[in-house]
Amino acid sequence: MSKLRERLEEELRLRGYSEVTNQIYVRAVRKFVEFHGRSPRRLGAEEIRAYLVHVTTEKQWSCSGIHQAICALKFFYTQVLDRPWEISKVHYPKRKKKLPVFLTEQEVVRLLSATTNLKHKALLMTLYSAGLRLSEALALQPTDIDSSAMTIHVRAGKGGKERYTVLSARLLETLRCYFRRYRPQRWLFCGESQGEPMSPRTAQRIVGRTAQQAGLLKQVTPHALRHSFATHLLEHGTSLVYIQALLGHRNFKSTVIYTHVNQEALSKVPSPLDSLSLPPPEPHP
Repeated sequence: MSKLRERLEEELRLRGYSEVTNQIYVRAVRKFVEFHGRSPRRLGAEEIRAYLVHVTTEKQWSCSGIHQAICALKFFYTQVLDRPWEISKVHYPKRKKKLPVFLTEQEVVRLLSATTNLKHKALLMTLYSAGLRLSEALALQPTDIDSSAMTIHVRAGKGGKERYTVLSARLLETLRCYFRRYRPQRWLFCGESQGEPMSPRTAQRIVGRTAQQAGLLKQVTPHALRHSFATHLLEHGTSLVYIQALLGHRNFKSTVIYTHVNQEALSKVPSPLDSLSLPPPEPHP
């Protein structure tokens, strides 16, 4: 498997996949091979199916985890083993459509007020105020913060797409304090050393721990702050077209979902029944 693993990593890099995706794909293929205990060259569609049944029924993986495994195996079989006919027999499970978790503006205030750690506060404010994915925030460099244009340059967007998003004046004020204290060099939010970015797991723990300190009962994740950014923009009248551009959504359908979570706006939409000229209900005798 060592040579096949090297080939897999080479093919992923040649196609410009992110380092996070590379790690996910390599790990997914390794788990598949370990499950069967044989060379992947001797494993075909039936073995793939048996593995997916195992992780679905016994391991009870989420739909997202199963999709990742299938994508990894699809790439491995088509690009490394050159056996597209094997993976063509494998079908993706139907995703359950869930509304995203988001915070109200009051809950965001509670979250940002719950920590006195300047680095943690700067990270939370960056995630929320610019609507960034966690990977995008952790890939930021100090030079990506443009105070003259009041924009943030997102270089590591999903699918390798670059974009600009808004730089909050309040965030800028916090970042200036952060710069003076921490002196970030290559990465805006570095890890234990200046030469490496903060790990996603560390950032997730910061968000979760701060949410607990704030007494929030919702499952607050970095992505929930991104959802909150979009929902609050919509509540304040920002066009969905602009929200799509700021979030870096390729498909407009991904942006439209925020019309379903914006309960305040929905409550103001009148029902067509109320516009009909109907007589009032007769009083009950």
